[in-house]
Amino acid sequence: MAGIGACMSAAEPTAGAATKGDAAETAALARGGRASFIGYVLRLAARFPFLFIAGRLYGAEALGRFAYATMVVELVAMLATLGLKRGLAEDMAARGPAGEGHALFDSLLASVAAALLGAGLLILFPGLVFPLSDESQLARFFPFVIVALAVSDVSLAALAFRHDIAATVRARSLIEPWTLSLVALALAFTAWTHDGLIIAYVLSLVAAAIASIWPALRRFGTPRGWQPDAGHIFGLVRRNLPLAGADIAEWGARRLDIFILGRFASAEVVGIYYVAQQVASLPQRLKSSFDPILAPVLAVNLARGDFAKMAAHIRQIGFWIGAAQIGVVISLAFTGKAGMGLFGPVFAFGLPVLVMLLVSELLAAQAAVAEAALVYVARGANLAWSIAGLVVQAGLSLFLVPRFGGLGAAGALAASALLLSIAKSLFLARRLGHPVAGWRWVMALAAIPAGITGWLVTISPEWFQVTVGWLIVVAVYGGVIWRFGFKGADRLLFARGLRQQALAAEDGAPG
Repeated sequence: MAGIGACMSAAEPTAGAATKGDAAETAALARGGRASFIGYVLRLAARFPFLFIAGRLYGAEALGRFAYATMVVELVAMLATLGLKRGLAEDMAARGPAGEGHALFDSLLASVAAALLGAGLLILFPGLVFPLSDESQLARFFPFVIVALAVSDVSLAALAFRHDIAATVRARSLIEPWTLSLVALALAFTAWTHDGLIIAYVLSLVAAAIASIWPALRRFGTPRGWQPDAGHIFGLVRRNLPLAGADIAEWGARRLDIFILGRFASAEVVGIYYVAQQVASLPQRLKSSFDPILAPVLAVNLARGDFAKMAAHIRQIGFWIGAAQIGVVISLAFTGKAGMGLFGPVFAFGLPVLVMLLVSELLAAQAAVAEAALVYVARGANLAWSIAGLVVQAGLSLFLVPRFGGLGAAGALAASALLLSIAKSLFLARRLGHPVAGWRWVMALAAIPAGITGWLVTISPEWFQVTVGWLIVVAVYGGVIWRFGFKGADRLLFARGLRQQALAAEDGAPG
């Protein structure tokens, strides 16, 4: 607790610290975050129908098999991107406008080659993908979807360098989730039911890959005049290995619980945990809304050697994310039992797991934001801390999961998240020479009336909780945090046009 207090005390910056000189960058962060947040809402609108379809029409056991298989291929896909989701921005900035297209194609070539290698290994050892059941002949070739994942990730990273966040919204928040939901619904009533979720997942990622590579080719052009430079590509991969390791460690921390749980529990338990995890990941998606635009902005400031501005952007994003996450976490925690029950009666038993996972997401936010800068200024140290957190989580999981099942897995994740949030925030602050934590005490104060409202909502009928109750909790929290917490540049997230410049120049006191 002393560590948290130190972080929070250091993070009490002036909310309107942005000056006219960095107003444009702050406005760009706000626009990018706002566009991605809209995509987050759209993705949420499609994700819940999929969980409902999977839970009601396929069952917890089938959903557990699906969760484990997709976890494995997504891990290998993360390996295949070779850290280029964030490293590509730095390479493009170094090459300049004339070399951006060649940087994209070098990265695509490296990622596709790594994806094919990873897919081949999983096809040779199918038990790694489907340990909970016997796979069908069709599902055996499921790992080839890793190529689509890698192509989509690299293409969208290139577009984000040009501040084109709309492409990410289209591909990841519209095309991918709605294809997943609609195909899963259609196949639930056919002879393909056994592999229905897997087929739906493959088609959704192929559609997302097409929606990602097409706008990238339109913006950067076809690879005319480009010739693969093996030396440059190997150098690019070597420089980004710490980034790749950090990506894997961060991603692994969010999937290690499923992996260990899958080894000690039944497919049904894994399915219930997966639904709780998906619901609890909604606050985490608030953080990922800023990822596409934050990386290029930080890369540009790093090239200028402006550490103060990097720290200011980290504080601002940290506050925006934390302020939004707390309201969402409180509303989901108090209406969680009713919400989980929507996917089937058996899923309502996952409420304790859901609450613990929500706490984990809240604790992990500051570490994730700090890492956005650490991957540029201290790659090796960031990777070391990430691995340390993963080791702590693995050790606690192996001890707690056999005793407490899903709740033990979630508890281990929360402990690791707390460790990394304190360690990475303090380390980054020392490295930049400026405070970076975005937490402010007003966020905790706003949580009090929201918590009281949430408790009152729990005594209402379940239909009221899932339709109106959660929204009332968010509204109470939002009203308080807006009135007393959002000052000056903070309101850029909800401002447009000329008002952005005026707000960025205001001086505001922290809440």
